[in-house]
Amino acid sequence: MKMRAPLSTALAIAFGLLVLVGLFVPDLADLRNRILNWAMLLAATALLLGLLNLLQVHYQRIRNREHGLYSAVLIAALVITFVITLLQGSDSQTAEWIFNYLIVPVETSLLAVLAISLTLAAARSLQQRTDLMNMVFIATLVVLLLGAGPLFGMELPYFTRVLAPYINNVLALGAMRGLLIGVALGTITTGVRILLGADRPYGA
Repeated sequence: MKMRAPLSTALAIAFGLLVLVGLFVPDLADLRNRILNWAMLLAATALLLGLLNLLQVHYQRIRNREHGLYSAVLIAALVITFVITLLQGSDSQTAEWIFNYLIVPVETSLLAVLAISLTLAAARSLQQRTDLMNMVFIATLVVLLLGAGPLFGMELPYFTRVLAPYINNVLALGAMRGLLIGVALGTITTGVRILLGADRPYGA
């Protein structure tokens, strides 16, 4: 298989090896930190280009009148937040107000909608196919919903103080750690394959 961009692959392998070796060789720590700073600068530049592309896409939607109201709200919110944060800093009172009273409530609402959608999807799945895993999923979901807060003004202590914390702090946390370990091992494996040239993300 012929590599289309050998220089890009060689640079990726070289910088990856330098960062990896810099973790174990103290003499290369300064070089490793400099490479990481370059990576942060490139990531910030890519983020800025992504924001500009987002503005361009939604500006074209406004011109073509394709859901223009939502695009206008998105552009206005993006520009206002960016300008305020740029002029006053991310720790200013205005930026904190935007985060605490606009962004956090929207995220909470989206999570609530996601929980309701997940519940409805689970109920439909249970109607179509009844098996052990679906029943366990439904039971866990019901326990978590009942333990999330008062139900019609009535608090259920056993759900809110025993079952829900046990599921969140023991079962869910253990599963999340297992997933993170799996992701870490997969990332390490992929990185080693790229460094050894087994995978060629810059080639065909």
